[in-house]
Amino acid sequence: MTLASPGARMRPARRRRGVTAVSALLLLVLTGCARFDDAASSPFSPEPTAGPAEVGPRTDKPPTSTSRPPRPSGPCIDPDPNVVATCLDTTGGIVVLPDGSGALIAERRTGRILRVAPEQPAAEIARIDVDGSSDGGLLDLALSPTFLEDGLIYAYITTGSDNRVVRIAAGDTPKPVLEGIPRGATGNAGALDFVNENELVVLTGDAGNPAAAADPGSLAGKLLRLDRPNVGQPATPRVVVSGIGVAGDVCLEPGGTIWVTDRTGVEDRLQKVNPEGAVSSAWTWPDRPGVAGCAAGSGVVAVALTGARALALMTVDQGTGSITAAPTLLAQNQYGQLGGATPGPDGAIWVGTVNKTGGEPGPNDDRVVRIPLPGDGGGGPD
Repeated sequence: MTLASPGARMRPARRRRGVTAVSALLLLVLTGCARFDDAASSPFSPEPTAGPAEVGPRTDKPPTSTSRPPRPSGPCIDPDPNVVATCLDTTGGIVVLPDGSGALIAERRTGRILRVAPEQPAAEIARIDVDGSSDGGLLDLALSPTFLEDGLIYAYITTGSDNRVVRIAAGDTPKPVLEGIPRGATGNAGALDFVNENELVVLTGDAGNPAAAADPGSLAGKLLRLDRPNVGQPATPRVVVSGIGVAGDVCLEPGGTIWVTDRTGVEDRLQKVNPEGAVSSAWTWPDRPGVAGCAAGSGVVAVALTGARALALMTVDQGTGSITAAPTLLAQNQYGQLGGATPGPDGAIWVGTVNKTGGEPGPNDDRVVRIPLPGDGGGGPD
């Protein structure tokens, strides 16, 4: 699925995906939930082996918008066919599974990671000890580029002492990848993604201190590139962008372009980092609608807006690489505050809501929702 225009379908560009079953970590759904503590060990210790998964590609497609019977309404049963999951705590990052059968969604305050899919109940597969106070907690997820072989999940989390990136494996405690990212009373949000098999990009918030974001000696308020170090060697991040405010998200476009969202005291921003590393401002919002998760495809970037309660869809000029037209707002005021976003397996953008944090939660919040792109039809996966 290629996203070449607002009416086209979006392929999963935000996370690298495979096409087969989920790894042994998801087998925990069948055997019980695993709770992980925040124990530390040397970064990138040897990766555990993982057996073949027993969750295969979905063969029974859910009914289309014309054939699906109406859902009853009620607590945790949403009549909207585009609602994938209900009655979650406030959400964090979201990432699509390799087989296209669903996604993993983070609950920011509880530290839970849940598997969600249309017409299926949400299933907890892991829980990490995090500090979910203020705006911290379990903030984003990324799958290992070799997830089909190693089953590893990476997470950006807040602890009692710092923000950090950890690696999660079935039956093991989280292993720190990058520690010592400053935490504060606010500004703890962060995001991460793999740009290739050996390089991770990490977006850090300013921890409520804009001066730290400008300080080259601080990990706060930066977009960082991080190579996988050898076992026993410390990670050495390289600064790509400084001056990040409240971190929103980082998303990848086919071809290597990186898009970054963040919020500052004067405006919200979408910044672009081209494959050569040049940084430019792509779009700004002086009205500060609360930029959050993003999803990028060839020629289009979608940005979740928390305060504006909508998904902003922007077209990128293929000749200049710039954005010149005002965003189109999708699903405005339909689902409340939007947080994480990812290209779904069905051509829509999947988002998590954050109505339980400063919003007006309904009886079924918080939710995972698919937002169809123009021309998609909007009735659910087909």
